[in-house]
Amino acid sequence: MHHAIGPVAQSAITTIEGLATGDRLHPLQQAFLDEGAMQCAYCTPGMIMTAVALLKQSPNPSVTEIAQFMEGNVCRCGTYPRIISAIAKAAKALKDSGQAKESRS
Repeated sequence: MHHAIGPVAQSAITTIEGLATGDRLHPLQQAFLDEGAMQCAYCTPGMIMTAVALLKQSPNPSVTEIAQFMEGNVCRCGTYPRIISAIAKAAKALKDSGQAKESRS
């Protein structure tokens, strides 16, 4: 039997629960709340974790880059404009706080 765990056994894996620092939400989590970027919240963990990957790769993405990167994630409630707004807001917050540079290393 083939087990998929082998290739990631020695890797650090961060889940949505691991983004916050103590009681302080990660800027993406906070931006999703601030922008009302969720309704049923079914897609929220996937959206936020994908956005984390985007901002590590591109700390100051354009709206087009955000939309293209998030393309594989489906929101059945249709909050895409608010999701894009939340990601842009988080990118600015990370840049303003200096965390954008840290997250790339």
